[in-house]
Amino acid sequence: MQPKKTITPRDYQLKGYNEVRAAFAEKTESGERAHRAVLYVLPTGGGKTIFFSYLTMKAVERGSKVMILVHRDSLFKQTSATLAGLGIAHGLIGAGYYEDYRHLVQVAKVGTVVNRLNKFTPDVIIVDECHHTNAGTYLKILNAYPQARVLGVTATPCRTDGAGLGEIYTKMILGPAISELIEMGFLVEPVIFAPPVGVDLSGIRKSMGDYVKSELNDVMDKPKITGDVIAHYRKYADGLPAVTFCVSVQHAEHVAEMFRGAGYIAESVHGGMEQKEIDSILSGLGSGRIQVVTSCDLISEGTDIPAIGAVILLRPTMSLSLYLQQVGRGLRPFAGKENAIILDHVGNISRHGHPCSDFGWSLEGVKKAKKGEKQERGVIVQECESCYRVYKAELECCPSCGWKPEKKARALKEVDGELERVAGIEKAEAEKKKAEQKREIGMARTYQQLLDLEKKLGHKKGWAWNLWNARGQKKK
Repeated sequence: MQPKKTITPRDYQLKGYNEVRAAFAEKTESGERAHRAVLYVLPTGGGKTIFFSYLTMKAVERGSKVMILVHRDSLFKQTSATLAGLGIAHGLIGAGYYEDYRHLVQVAKVGTVVNRLNKFTPDVIIVDECHHTNAGTYLKILNAYPQARVLGVTATPCRTDGAGLGEIYTKMILGPAISELIEMGFLVEPVIFAPPVGVDLSGIRKSMGDYVKSELNDVMDKPKITGDVIAHYRKYADGLPAVTFCVSVQHAEHVAEMFRGAGYIAESVHGGMEQKEIDSILSGLGSGRIQVVTSCDLISEGTDIPAIGAVILLRPTMSLSLYLQQVGRGLRPFAGKENAIILDHVGNISRHGHPCSDFGWSLEGVKKAKKGEKQERGVIVQECESCYRVYKAELECCPSCGWKPEKKARALKEVDGELERVAGIEKAEAEKKKAEQKREIGMARTYQQLLDLEKKLGHKKGWAWNLWNARGQKKK
């Protein structure tokens, strides 16, 4: 069945589609397909659902069967609604839904389709939020259809521990970065206020690449911390629709209660609630009926509410992926919305850098700084020692009070005072070039590709061979 409508993709979405098709068409020297699984990276708010819906429409026009894998109910409904709006007939594979396998397209919940593997045989599998692909359930599904091409889409192509996705995907295609989408007008700029003195997490243990949540809860769920949060929300984002990311369900409920005590309309959402109740609260945030929604592990992925004007971070995390997913909730444009206020009360920006930075994504993951080294992301900012505003280092003086630094721009340090604004977005050309070269090297999957880079980057003869051997490969 042919789609009844069409999509006019943005230029970068069309470019990404063409690059994905070209990647799937690549052949090895022996004539076999070079890539079964391709990874496409696009920031939160960049239009991933429209992107892969366009690809789905084109696949259906060729008579191909497509399975779209999602892991959250919100993504399930969002994807189905987008396809329906485009006139693309599709089935739904999920508990409680009528399943019709006659359609060429199936939107499938991961937890359901893993028990229906003999019902539908796709030619193409699209994995939404594919940074979860390494989980056993996903692998079982992909392994059940070895002939299917796999397209993974995500804003953050790394696991919680920073490891890459190269075990599954053999080629990465990068869409525009957050800073580029801001320049195009498709996202708004984050205006970040960071607490000068963070919470003491020195005694908190780590598990699976992040802090142990039960121990975090004991540190974060305190009235004094919540009181500071409300005071800064009142000062910097008073009345703006806000999402607050908390450590636990109990923490989220306590924070919402204190917001209500301060005179705001606030509700908490969590996975134990009925989906209708969650949908009602989130729609209230979008319409202005509710001012603050507190959450625990529920709306960091797949929640599309452009009206969100403020994001409050109350969950410290070692996960770059989680940090960017949470900040990204506030970056979608909306009528009358010039920027997004980010209130980082837990020092996540110090751990991971400015969200508009170049993170040097590669299939091998994000390179972490060694102990004692500062993570450099290409964003250079200057802190005003007079009023504590942080601004672009290229400016000669603080735009607020006129203070002039005596030394070169230095990194944000912890000082006493109010929340400090982090507004600088300047990329040093040398660092950007270096990050691009690292990305190219990380994406090189064959010895011939490394040889090409050896020549392109001006390395000495033998560089490609040494790197190939270091990866534990053999020359073919």
